[in-house]
Amino acid sequence: MNIKKMFAASDMTVGVPWKEIVIFTIPMLIGNIAQQLYNTVDSIVVGRYIGDNALAAVGSAGPIYNLLFVLFMGVSMGAGVVVSQYFGAKKREELSRSIGNCITLTLLASLIVMVIGAVTIKPLLRLLSTPDSILEWCYEYLLILLIGIAGTSYYNIFGGILRGLGDSTSALVYLLVACGLNIVLDIWFVAGLKMGVPGAAWATIISQFISAVLSLFKLMRMKDTFDLKWRYLKLEKKYAGTILRLGLPSGLTQAIFSTAMILVQSLTNSFGEQIIAANVIIMRVDGFAMMPNFSFGMAMTTYAGQNVGAGKYDRVHQGTRQGTWIAVGTSAVITTLIMLFGRNLMAIFTSTESLVDLSYNMMRILAVGYVAMAVTQSLSGVMRGAGDTVTPMWISLITTVAIRVPLAYGLAYLTRTPAKPNGAYQSLWISLLSSWVLGAVITAIFFKIGKWKKKAVTAAGQAASKEL
Repeated sequence: MNIKKMFAASDMTVGVPWKEIVIFTIPMLIGNIAQQLYNTVDSIVVGRYIGDNALAAVGSAGPIYNLLFVLFMGVSMGAGVVVSQYFGAKKREELSRSIGNCITLTLLASLIVMVIGAVTIKPLLRLLSTPDSILEWCYEYLLILLIGIAGTSYYNIFGGILRGLGDSTSALVYLLVACGLNIVLDIWFVAGLKMGVPGAAWATIISQFISAVLSLFKLMRMKDTFDLKWRYLKLEKKYAGTILRLGLPSGLTQAIFSTAMILVQSLTNSFGEQIIAANVIIMRVDGFAMMPNFSFGMAMTTYAGQNVGAGKYDRVHQGTRQGTWIAVGTSAVITTLIMLFGRNLMAIFTSTESLVDLSYNMMRILAVGYVAMAVTQSLSGVMRGAGDTVTPMWISLITTVAIRVPLAYGLAYLTRTPAKPNGAYQSLWISLLSSWVLGAVITAIFFKIGKWKKKAVTAAGQAASKEL
């Protein structure tokens, strides 16, 4: 195998579609798992060395942090789409200017989020009825993560650019280095130096800053693919506007999802610290279970982006069929493993037997939903790569806001009893499973309608879409 080729930009407009998708997905999947390890290691360390309340605090901080981070997710998605299409079309000048605009947009977004986050996180925590026993821990954890928002955001943006260029291996290597450092720092800060929950936050932002620096050095060395010069950092309406136009719907999608999570977090908090801690464990395991779906979704975005950019819609359809089936098969295997070994996974986070049993039983409710999410992520990835980031946004709006949140509160209300004045806590996960399944059905329908085929950025893609 050519090692140098693994760390170079990859042209996905040629070759066997499913092979190109799988080869691109594997390092990205490993990287996404490593990314998930950041928060998971935080949870394991604080749960083991501080206690279940500390575990609940780290988990309760998650939805708020994700809401503040959505702007970067949007810029990253927009960057990936624009970069992949210009790379597929072999437009070096446009590619260089797009990457430069991404870097500047990220800097501005970092400053905005730091200011907004600093003044809103404590009121948000109180608004969500966060228990007093964990509120200060949540606040300190979030405040420290905001200090390091630039490192985290630049890693995500640079990762989006590298994926758009077809290089999913470099980001993996840098992330694995940072992830190993995060584990060492977590144990040192929390268990060794007794820094508590803030120690876990410091370990995370230091590690992610290093991964950002390594990714930047890689981009600076890719002179055979594009130019990274000071003049390209100047914001230009054509490129910055396109990145935001394509990225903001994806960012808004994440904002909608995070808002829904915050609303459901309020319901979760009403059930007490035990359910909060169980929810944290479930979401951490869920993060790993969902990684193949997200990885295939991002791979399909790059694959579709490059081929749409080159005007090769026949390859887009061929790759969509093959990639989606592989994603579904992978999720089916993961679902089986969760059903067989789920209890062992839960026991990693806590030694409290009742909490392990509670978490495992709730995880079984969600298990089958991962297959449905494989369909959603794959087809949504193709639509985004083609330039249609609005349709997945509306689908997310429908499934998370119009279905999941009302269903969670509705089920909780209908199951209230004198013994359970807030209702059955199972409503939290039954509503999530329902939203996943309906989301897959709606996504398949809109993909079949095919309006995404008319959203290409490049001239070649626009010309080819008119012939369909």
